[in-house]
Amino acid sequence: MRWLVGWSSIAASFGTAGRVAGQGPAHGSGRRGYPDTGHPGGSAPPHGGIADAAHAGDPGADAERTVHPVGSQLLWGDPDPLWAVGDWRPDEIRTLTADPADPFTRLAVLGCCGATDAELRRALYAARGGALRHLTQWSGSYTAVVQVGRRITVVGDLAGARPVFYTPWASGTAYATAALPLADLIEAQLDIGHLAALLACPDSPEALGDGTPYAGVRRIPPGHALILREGSREITGYEPVASLAVAGPQADPDRAVEGVREALVDAVRARLTAPRHAPDTAPPYDPGPVPGMGPADRRAARGGPVPGVGADLSGGSASATLALLAAGLPGAPGTLGSPAGARLLAVTFNDLATPQGREDELERARAIAADPRLHHVVVAAAAEALPYAELDGPLTDEPAPSLVFAARERRRLAAGSADHFTGHGARQVLDAHPARMADLLMDRRRRHLLRPVAALARSASAAGASGESLLVPLTVYSAARRLARTTYRAGMEAAAARLREGGVTERASGPVDASLAALTWSRPGPAAGWLTGEALAEVSIRLTAAAGRPPLSLRPGEARARAVLARHAADHRVFEQAVEVRSQRLHAPFLDNQVVRAARALPESLRVQPGARAAILRTVLSSTGVRELPPGWGATAHSPNETATRLGLRAALSDLLALFAAPLLADAGLIDARVVQQALLDAAEGRPVPLDGLAELVSMELWLHRLLARRGTCWTGTSAARRRAVPEGVPVHRPALS
Repeated sequence: MRWLVGWSSIAASFGTAGRVAGQGPAHGSGRRGYPDTGHPGGSAPPHGGIADAAHAGDPGADAERTVHPVGSQLLWGDPDPLWAVGDWRPDEIRTLTADPADPFTRLAVLGCCGATDAELRRALYAARGGALRHLTQWSGSYTAVVQVGRRITVVGDLAGARPVFYTPWASGTAYATAALPLADLIEAQLDIGHLAALLACPDSPEALGDGTPYAGVRRIPPGHALILREGSREITGYEPVASLAVAGPQADPDRAVEGVREALVDAVRARLTAPRHAPDTAPPYDPGPVPGMGPADRRAARGGPVPGVGADLSGGSASATLALLAAGLPGAPGTLGSPAGARLLAVTFNDLATPQGREDELERARAIAADPRLHHVVVAAAAEALPYAELDGPLTDEPAPSLVFAARERRRLAAGSADHFTGHGARQVLDAHPARMADLLMDRRRRHLLRPVAALARSASAAGASGESLLVPLTVYSAARRLARTTYRAGMEAAAARLREGGVTERASGPVDASLAALTWSRPGPAAGWLTGEALAEVSIRLTAAAGRPPLSLRPGEARARAVLARHAADHRVFEQAVEVRSQRLHAPFLDNQVVRAARALPESLRVQPGARAAILRTVLSSTGVRELPPGWGATAHSPNETATRLGLRAALSDLLALFAAPLLADAGLIDARVVQQALLDAAEGRPVPLDGLAELVSMELWLHRLLARRGTCWTGTSAARRRAVPEGVPVHRPALS
């Protein structure tokens, strides 16, 4: 896990090494790589400026100031130190100063950023005056930190894939791009209310708020920045948001699609132009020549990525678009030392345990891989790659449903490249949330509802409900009209009342039911039906309190779409940590700032049409020279493989029952162990059970066990006590006496 951490306080010194910038030519040059903070010859670090104002009598001058992250690299020191922790590549960290004579006006950018040094310097000048949006307009995925005197600004991204967390610390504020290090720093306990909200209403930021699983550690919302002035904090948005419920003028569809194309191409190009890295050789070592296997094949067999650039090729439109763009753009997508135009590694996963249902997608993947610029690799696996096959794994920053599928995905990614593209986020960024139909009604654009409603009626007819399909248009229109006339406050209060009354057992059985369930301001998650009444009541209190705080947008479709994107981006971040392969970087260009901005400019009337995402991506490929696509390209992606999930549950049933024999979630008062065990038995026997809800419960239970089993900490120091999050374990819930 890679993260950055720093803090700002009234105190001017924290005893960090190399406290003042300007220690050599690295500072101010804007070069890629770590700044030189060493002291050759054993000389003392240079002094001067604000850092020298510290003395023994300063408030906070105690043992707390000597702590520093384990395995960290100091980017700059006192008065407001900043560290980078983890296996960052040298080109993923860039620092510069505005003027060598002003070492306390500086910028650090961590991640994949396509900006030039001149662009970084111009953005630093703009940020010095308070303009923050310039720090988010470059292609790539990154986190920017700006220091101007004693003012520190940390900028998050629009989607939420690169969040920023903060907590009070040492008469000031500590911040990081991961929550666990801050929880270790303050020895935070679990926030049981947040865990309950994460299970009851995962797609509702109103229930989650700005909290995290750790009490006292907060998260800034997507599209916002954290500003610290000598420890005092302020959270401000950098993206313009309309405050009225009336939509602005609609953008031209052709120009909007062209903006998506430019943003997506720039996002892919930013990864291709970055320096190539050879993966570290990890044991077991290469046994030597094997008949019929080259070095790359032997590395893949050992479970390590090959050098170069690769991409997923599942047969869907998102992964195929990224693979074809990366293979066609100028650059060297192949291995180190290979000439320009080398073939890009395209990886397809073939589930041998449940081969039925994905034949069309695999055939499309083979047809796309016939492109001479692609080198196609099919990763086949059977029972060993089923969901729930491996319940052991690394500790992630937060819980997410991807923990139960991590071993399955890691097997596929291990055969990929050191830089690997994935299509995650395309659906949430480009598709229209069903609640956007209510936005169209608010704008009196009823005619744009004809095609999506007709598509839902056809899906109901294809499912065998021909009689009910006649009522689908009226039912969907009525639900959209009701949502358009429901205020945010009334919607939140209705959702809170639904949780208190226990009305959380509904389950969508098809596209029509799913669309109707989504036409609301807030709805329960799939795991809410297994929560105790007290847990649901606590979440309902959160929703009631949120009813008095208006959201960023009063339009239900826009607000729900932003919430779903934020939830998916947070889950994708945990997914990256859970499936992490040594020396590999996963790239999700659809979650980049510029791609998200371009997609938000798409007219709602275009987004709600059936097949809009495939049409947009087809236009993107056509404008870049790719015009021949296999038949069926862009078809709706297959639903989650329920057969594979049930097979995995059946195979791991004994382990899962043992996991929930004395679950930590029951100790916290969130679930009843016997009810969940019965649900596992029902799912293994094929009875109708929300499988995605079970995945959320199992993932959270696994995450709690891994968190409590760890013995390490993210911090060390000469006189600091051992700091670890949740030092006393999960608080045991004692039910109130009736």
